[in-house]
Amino acid sequence: MNILLDETTNEVMAELEITQKDFWNISRKTGNLLNMFVKMMNIQNALEIGTSNGYSGLWLAKALKETGGHLTTIEFYEKRQILAIENFKKCGVNDVITSIQGSACDVIRNFSDDIKFDFVFIDASKREYIDYFTLIKPHMTKKSMLIADNIISHAEKVKDFVNAIDKDDEFQYEIVEVPAGILIAYRC
Repeated sequence: MNILLDETTNEVMAELEITQKDFWNISRKTGNLLNMFVKMMNIQNALEIGTSNGYSGLWLAKALKETGGHLTTIEFYEKRQILAIENFKKCGVNDVITSIQGSACDVIRNFSDDIKFDFVFIDASKREYIDYFTLIKPHMTKKSMLIADNIISHAEKVKDFVNAIDKDDEFQYEIVEVPAGILIAYRC
């Protein structure tokens, strides 16, 4: 891993990595993968379900700054959203992020039909992964990417979601054994 981040972002990320388990943050390795995928696919409109304190959002937003894209991120807990917004401001990425507080299912249900995403990252309530997928699929463009965290660490809770992806002919996917495990799906 050899990503060049500015000094402030490196400091903020190092602080967030200390409390990684308290905030259920992704691993640095997973963050680097997200960052690479956004840049490789030249993502323009990304959705993150589960902001927490902003760690994964920083990885995504730093890449989106390079692609000229935008991140919409949804967090259920107001206190976590406030922390995330502070971290986004410290790292100078708040201009490419729209942060929404509320239930992800309710927020997605209220998206207008013309809202489309070419990248979706899911890392929120594991039992709701299947609901997120069902609700967000109509908003995903062709050739979009969906990545879901905790696929191995919470295998039983996300089983219905994995089965739905597996049975959906529009998606090609693979499970990657990074910490906690991620599912990477490509909409054909």
